[in-house]
Amino acid sequence: MTTSPGSGPDDAAPCSVPGQVVAVAPSSLSPSRASDFMRCPLLYRFRVIDKLPEKPSAAATRGTLVHAVLERLFDHPAPERTAPRAKALIPGQWDRLVESKPELTELFPEGDEGAGLARWLTEAEALVDRWFTLEDPTRLEPVEREFFVETELESGLRLRGIIDRVDVAATGEVRIVDYKTGKAPRPEYAEGALFQMKFYALVVWRLKRVVPRRLQLVYLGSGDVVTYDPVVEDLERMERKLLALWEAIREATESGDWRPRRTKLCGWCDHQAVCPEFGGTPPVYPLTVSPGPGREVPAARPGSGEPSASGEPSGSGEPSGA
Repeated sequence: MTTSPGSGPDDAAPCSVPGQVVAVAPSSLSPSRASDFMRCPLLYRFRVIDKLPEKPSAAATRGTLVHAVLERLFDHPAPERTAPRAKALIPGQWDRLVESKPELTELFPEGDEGAGLARWLTEAEALVDRWFTLEDPTRLEPVEREFFVETELESGLRLRGIIDRVDVAATGEVRIVDYKTGKAPRPEYAEGALFQMKFYALVVWRLKRVVPRRLQLVYLGSGDVVTYDPVVEDLERMERKLLALWEAIREATESGDWRPRRTKLCGWCDHQAVCPEFGGTPPVYPLTVSPGPGREVPAARPGSGEPSASGEPSGSGEPSGA
């Protein structure tokens, strides 16, 4: 599951004072935040260290709703896991979401007499319907759903994430499944789309000493199923990649030098007002800067106290379609 900020395992150490946002150095890595850093280091900083608020989006919230419906459907006996039963779960799961996050009601204008919400719920129903053309839940008995996993590598790097579904065959073979409510990426971006799944496979391998037999992405937006059968070498490469990525994050954390990277995704970013790429000035860096041997503290931006953000960070390579 690809989590949005605040919806999944946090990569920063928890604050000891309830309700108080305190900037702390990152202490672990999840697939979503790893992707953030590869996409734009400054975005990672805003989400993990500064914890800047972001507006909820209709698309991301719909994804959360559909994930909840598919998870809860498996509470029912196999013969009852039908499309009508699944769609009947949507209103209740939406109510639960709104109860936990009342600000979600702001997604829909009050003056349209509920028409916007009705259309949005209909779109969610269509995604649920499509799932039944791709998988048969009456023949599935997941051993885990919305499964929180965490492991610490020998290097000390802690990896964590939430897996949508884990299936285990009678022969013991493990399949990791992730639902996507968007469309499948073009073939040239398939490797990027598998980044998250290989991350999960690495965590499961380190936890259980079992290499998952299959990684499966179910794209409800386009009706595609993408699979990949990993081998040990895949997971070893992923571990090396994550170690290099974590070193780049550690370097940026200590130096305060978080550099923006402009991409086509910037148009959907909530932080343009504080991004140098759009003429903004980031907040004053809240952590202590450590120059370190052979490294200079980046020059402050005039009047901001903020290290300059220019050039290319180490550990780059943007996953696409995850």
